[in-house]
Amino acid sequence: MTDQRNVHIDILRGISIVLVMLLHYSLAYRLHGSPLNEWIPVQTLRTIFFNGNYGVSVFFVISGFLITTNILRRYGSLADTDVLHFYKLRLFRLYPSVVLALLVITALGLAGLPSFSNIVHGKNLGSGFFLVANVSVLTFWHNLLMESVGYFNYAMNIYWSLSVEEVFYLVYPLVLVFARRRWPLVVVGCLGLIVGPAYRWIYRSDELFFMYGNLACVDMLVYGCAAAVAAGSVQWGNGYRRILAWLFLGAMGWIYMRGIDGNEAFGATQMGVAAAIFLVAVSKLPAGALATRVGGPLRWLGSHSYELYLFHIVVLGLMQQVIPRAAMDAGRKLPMLGVYFLVSALIAWAVARWYGNPLNRWLRTISAAGSKPSTIHRLPAASHVPGAVRPGDRPGSASARPAPSSD
Repeated sequence: MTDQRNVHIDILRGISIVLVMLLHYSLAYRLHGSPLNEWIPVQTLRTIFFNGNYGVSVFFVISGFLITTNILRRYGSLADTDVLHFYKLRLFRLYPSVVLALLVITALGLAGLPSFSNIVHGKNLGSGFFLVANVSVLTFWHNLLMESVGYFNYAMNIYWSLSVEEVFYLVYPLVLVFARRRWPLVVVGCLGLIVGPAYRWIYRSDELFFMYGNLACVDMLVYGCAAAVAAGSVQWGNGYRRILAWLFLGAMGWIYMRGIDGNEAFGATQMGVAAAIFLVAVSKLPAGALATRVGGPLRWLGSHSYELYLFHIVVLGLMQQVIPRAAMDAGRKLPMLGVYFLVSALIAWAVARWYGNPLNRWLRTISAAGSKPSTIHRLPAASHVPGAVRPGDRPGSASARPAPSSD
């Protein structure tokens, strides 16, 4: 099986998931109150640890980029997207692991652990609410449920972003097929770029809406899709690509350190633009020694970001059952941060290695075996899009199949 992963994109994914995990750990244990404040000002630490939602914004851009790139590679053009085939691949990749995570959270909640129970303002919504909560995650409206109910399940609340992505996966191929021509897609994309910041500005005082709403995130996805299309046509030298990559990675860092507070509407817009240009720059950039060696740990975290996203909150919820915030003294916060990352990484690796990826491959094999020869997808020449397969490859051949974790 050909490894089609882009090292630089995985590193960006790794940075993003680290920022998300730091945010959740800091919300639980106030990491700015650790011995780190002896060397770094508390306000700087708060900025680093409490703006992790920008990491989610970057994930949305990456998602739009990779999905569009894979569509071009598989089907030859956006208009030729095989909608049902696309849906099946998304289902096979996402559902097995999220179903497992929901089963774990539900079991722990039914066992009475507060971090996994459905509680709003001290009121327990009851065990029956798990059915509503689980269905909302699996049918793409968990963020809407949170907007209606509020924060109700510590471990499950973070799955709002999965609902945003799943709605994108549901709608995007339909838009491509029905629009077909370039100008309707440009119009729809421009509307998304306008609606996103406008929606965030209107709801800037309510994070359940300006962070978690579908319309609040739509422009991030559009930036990623546009970057994928641009990546297939721009002709930049490697030197210029490296300069742009470093420049806009630095821009993302500056936007991040400026913070979300006070920049609710356009901060994400700026982050999305910077991330999109970074992705175009690295789309055809060979991996250098710095990326392959120094960036190795981040690359690994990025390649397991989905499993880390699903299960790190389970680890953190269990940690809070064992060590409540009041019992976590400052001296233990950094060592326990290391434990949190290590255990989360081990679980993510085990889920991907022994469950998610094998089940994904098995489901794809069964699906391919049941397809008729007439449903074989037309594939582009390798020169059409970055990472495209050769014209002679077919979806059933080893060289034509993408690595399960790459899409």
